Amino acid sequence: MNVPDQAGPTLVVGLGCQRGCSAAELLDLIEYSVQHQGLRIPDISALASIDLKSQEPGLLELARQLGLPLRFFSAEELAVYEAQLSHCSQIAFERTGCYGVAESAALALASLSGTAELVITRQKAPHATFALAISQPVSR
Repeated sequence: MNVPDQAGPTLVVGLGCQRGCSAAELLDLIEYSVQHQGLRIPDISALASIDLKSQEPGLLELARQLGLPLRFFSAEELAVYEAQLSHCSQIAFERTGCYGVAESAALALASLSGTAELVITRQKAPHATFALAISQPVSR
């Protein structure tokens, strides 16, 4: 008897934002980005960012509106994904200690449940960045 994998691929969002960025701006960026890939918001299972943003009202409100878990990672945890980034920002490094919050956070969260790969590289709005990663379960 074949036993199916415990889970299929998982899509997760990484977000970076400036202080005071609204949930509406973050949601607009996500919607625009996923629609251009033929995806929908309900396809997303979780959100991630850097721990420096753990009290950012716009991020917290967005997670509440979407009913999605929001996970935060330290700059040290995000730095291990530097080689996989499509864009390295010196400004982001100076402000956060990592070269790309959105892509790194998406990869870090996706890596928790399998092998991670960026599906949508860094997208930018005036006050926010977005990336989408997929996690493929590791077969045993």
